[in-house]
Amino acid sequence: MLDNQTLHPLLSTKDIETYAAEGVVVVRGLFAGYVDELRAGVARNMAEPGPYAAENLHKHERGRFFDDYCNWQRIPEFQNVIKNSAAAEVAADLMQSQSARLFHDHVLVKEPGTLKPTPWHQDGPYYFVDGRQTVSFWAPLDPVKTATLRCVAGSHLWPKPVLPTRWLSETDFYAGGDAYMPVPDPDAEEMPVREFELEPGDAVAFHFSILHGARGNETGQRRRAFSLRLVGDDARYISRPGPTSPPFPGHGMKDGETLRDDWFPLLFTRTAA
Repeated sequence: MLDNQTLHPLLSTKDIETYAAEGVVVVRGLFAGYVDELRAGVARNMAEPGPYAAENLHKHERGRFFDDYCNWQRIPEFQNVIKNSAAAEVAADLMQSQSARLFHDHVLVKEPGTLKPTPWHQDGPYYFVDGRQTVSFWAPLDPVKTATLRCVAGSHLWPKPVLPTRWLSETDFYAGGDAYMPVPDPDAEEMPVREFELEPGDAVAFHFSILHGARGNETGQRRRAFSLRLVGDDARYISRPGPTSPPFPGHGMKDGETLRDDWFPLLFTRTAA
């Protein structure tokens, strides 16, 4: 384990222990100096959606639930935050890794009155990444008290992954789900759910294998969130039963290989003391 002198000042040894045991912690102020820039980046993203942009509501459902990912190379605000914020170093600390590599960025926006919750899911089964050293940062750009992220503590240690589904059609993402467990109902099953009140610039850090979702936005203000996914030393490519999300077509990687540097750049490497 990293010692206190090695840790980034935003973290404590308790944070590292909690992240290992529960798979989720809050990092207060991680993006505090970048909130306006991220808001500008989200505005640019929504005005100029990428090829993976999605609207996640049916016509009869109120509000708007927009998401898009893999846009950092064309949105300069995202590039700057990824390059210059403390996110990569903090990620390496949480993962207990000597390095942190970018996987992808993700924007999620729920307009006022969007009652639909984000379905319970784990990110890991959608991805072509194998490894235990992973972290996602979910950073709201508006104050969050009720329309918050919800994570099931310890679910990153479950023996089977949760079957990934398509959010809008609610169909299985892969054919044949024997390797996966059905999506549980954490509230009905009284699972230990962690959720936090957050200010703009705070971030929830959670493992790729954490079961998580989010409440609907019943407030009168937007709920914009910027997410950043990073991986550590042990991350390797793994093939899945079908196309992954994000798909990254034509990546050319084979099982067991390190993610390619030109598509998934190394953001932080710890120097020897």
